[in-house]
Amino acid sequence: MKKLIPPLLAVTLLITAAVFRLEPAAADKLPYTDISASYAKDAIIRLHDDNVMKGTSASMFSPTRSITRAEFMTTLTRIFQVNPAESAIPAYRDVPKSAWYYGTIQAATELGLTEGLGNGIFQPDQPLTRQEAAAWLVRALKQTASSTNVQAGYKDEAAIAVWAKPYIGSISQLGLMQGNGGMFFPAQAITRQETAVLLDRLLQDKRWTNAITASGHSEVRIGWQYGQSTEAYKKSVLQSNVNVLAPRWYFLESTGKISDSSVPTLVTWAKNNGKQVWAMVGNRFDQETTHKLLASSSLSSDAIQSLKSYVQKYGLNGINVDFENVAAADRNLFTSFIGKLAQELHSVSAVLSVDLPPDLGTDWSDAYNYAELAKSADYLVIMAYDEHWSGASAGSVASLGWVQKHFDKLLAKVPADRLVLGMPLYTRDWSLSGSGGTLSSEDISLSEQNNRVSQYGVRPNWNAAAGQYTVEYRRNGTLHKIWLEDARSLSEKYRLGAKYGVAGYAYWHIGGDSPDVWTSLKNAEKYEGFSFK
Repeated sequence: MKKLIPPLLAVTLLITAAVFRLEPAAADKLPYTDISASYAKDAIIRLHDDNVMKGTSASMFSPTRSITRAEFMTTLTRIFQVNPAESAIPAYRDVPKSAWYYGTIQAATELGLTEGLGNGIFQPDQPLTRQEAAAWLVRALKQTASSTNVQAGYKDEAAIAVWAKPYIGSISQLGLMQGNGGMFFPAQAITRQETAVLLDRLLQDKRWTNAITASGHSEVRIGWQYGQSTEAYKKSVLQSNVNVLAPRWYFLESTGKISDSSVPTLVTWAKNNGKQVWAMVGNRFDQETTHKLLASSSLSSDAIQSLKSYVQKYGLNGINVDFENVAAADRNLFTSFIGKLAQELHSVSAVLSVDLPPDLGTDWSDAYNYAELAKSADYLVIMAYDEHWSGASAGSVASLGWVQKHFDKLLAKVPADRLVLGMPLYTRDWSLSGSGGTLSSEDISLSEQNNRVSQYGVRPNWNAAAGQYTVEYRRNGTLHKIWLEDARSLSEKYRLGAKYGVAGYAYWHIGGDSPDVWTSLKNAEKYEGFSFK
């Protein structure tokens, strides 16, 4: 027996040594040095591996530290795979463009996940409370806040803020957040390890992950060409989310004929880049010549055949009709013309879209029978802008409430899947008198708008009802006011269209944009495509 002890002891020592060597090896595999004792270790590892949640440094996660509002929102946007939005107009005074979290907080705000704490304040470095986390998650998952408030019977319900009770009721029903010992601890700061467990729980649930990974529907996104060369237009289209090109190639001439300025190389380029071409035909606002065309069966027939031949000759995917300032008396003639054009284009598998103003109840829109036109055309593109036009009283080009009012009116007549929401890539700089009256206005691009905001050092104010920022400044003693169109205002309109279930969007005009808006619109396209049950 004494002879056997040394070999056994040796084996034991080897096994013991091997066991002790395993622990450092396992620890070496952990992404952070301070999570081995954390109850959230596995969740932290998964979130790290998926690049969803990062540490406070290269080697530290700081599991017991409170998570800040900026950190939580940044992590949440990663879950939904939206990109940081380097928007030209900051949403908050305390979130500078130089901050590492600027882009994610901007993106979250533009998607409606947060509105900050009011008055242009976000407080990014402030610890996030559990009730705030509940509200953000319910909004992010597009869930309706519980109308019956807290249903989980928390003992500290009285400590829950009134605004937070519906969110806590919903988050409890969803099974994503529960309290401890019958308490929810609503005002308690949520820790980083608690956050990891919460978000990992979300990502382990197929209700949410299936929606996030599912491919969304492909809507129409039209970009009109105006004031740009073909090469400049191509470059602008490539940085946008546009999938349908609408070059202005065809015009009604005084003879009643349709002129042809096609650029065949653009059609080839579009096809090579996975985009369609619906060439635009316009009437240059010429009411007299338009009547001449519509009232003549021979002229209208020739025009229709010309457009059909252009589709076939150049390999177009469709035609976009832009006849504006049509006389109200020509209402039936215009409806008949569109019906005949649709029939001919459909015979060669081409799409017909028709640009129309909202139903304003004025001479400008009385020529259009929206319900009948929708029976023939594939899409009615509603030019939801020029709410306030040059020469009129000062105001927004397209406030959210105005757009919503007119779409509500149209949806009583036309199915949503026939409507395309037209959005402005321009705005107006209004010069005002001392009494507040309008002296003049100037159409400006979004880039020029941003330049003026920067040049005059003005602070934009968010108007929730209009869904826009406004700014005022003085130049040469004259008061100027601009209702801004930017990444946030356009995202608001995009989300409104998604709520209605429109067929797509159209932008007047490509080249008038500020490059930053496209990241935000692509985010809106992705996020609004998620359908959470």
